[in-house]
Amino acid sequence: MAVDHYENFPVASLLLPARLRPAVRDLYAFARGADDIADEGGAPARARLERLEAWRAAVQDLGAGRPIQAPLSADDRAIFARLGDTIVRHGLPVQPLLDLLSAFTQDLSVTRYADEPALLDYCRRSANPVGRLMLHLSGHTGPVDLAQSDAICTGLQRANFCQDVALDHAKGRCYIPLDCLERHGLDPGGLDALRADPSAPPPDAWRDAVREQAGQARRALLAGSPLAWRLPGRIGLELRLVVHGGLRILEKLAAGGYDPWRNRPILGRADAFLLCWRAFLTPRPGAASPSHHDA
Repeated sequence: MAVDHYENFPVASLLLPARLRPAVRDLYAFARGADDIADEGGAPARARLERLEAWRAAVQDLGAGRPIQAPLSADDRAIFARLGDTIVRHGLPVQPLLDLLSAFTQDLSVTRYADEPALLDYCRRSANPVGRLMLHLSGHTGPVDLAQSDAICTGLQRANFCQDVALDHAKGRCYIPLDCLERHGLDPGGLDALRADPSAPPPDAWRDAVREQAGQARRALLAGSPLAWRLPGRIGLELRLVVHGGLRILEKLAAGGYDPWRNRPILGRADAFLLCWRAFLTPRPGAASPSHHDA
């Protein structure tokens, strides 16, 4: 399990009920495919934008129950054929899919976020729809369920931003809000120097900025975590593993001195055993205070 790209999507996990696995694979293929249009390959921005616009029109066609008229490639049509069957079979809303496409389209033109509200709006569209779709699949869509799912997904996204500061900078992006950088006397241009000499320790101000963002991620994960204990059976256990995976990334980030340039936190085989232990044995939120969370 990794809090990276769309690997926080529980793809074909054996913990998921068998009846949901094909739907999760189809939704993942859509999310991963659209994200790759925005991020991968050498196509110019205009071509990427046109393809994402075609995907948006195709989703709208599916939502209206009409044949897809958008100009799609054969590979894209295969993705949408499976997606359309999943939408009909499970009665899924298409707005979360449109929100994802909105975020991926934004990635083509927006590389900086002025403040916390701007970053949270991006997370609302780039991360939260994944959790909402999973809740619709499992039939748990009460207001509290949705709000706590949003908190978990935003927390995972923000943990990923902390984890990938250097990788995002290589793509010309910075997901640390500009007002946070300003509070610490920093400028996004300062990342160039860190990238030029990745073996050099970052100044304390950069570590402090990452620490602040990691704290926001952790608070969001903990705010949403009651959902992981409230959902029944294997779905709840799956979500507990996801929450603990995000918290473990943040724990490793802290252990590495909030220095993702030299110590990018990743989850390995040993972490899998630890996460399983925590998912099974960590008390329900409110019953006790887990001792393993980072400060």
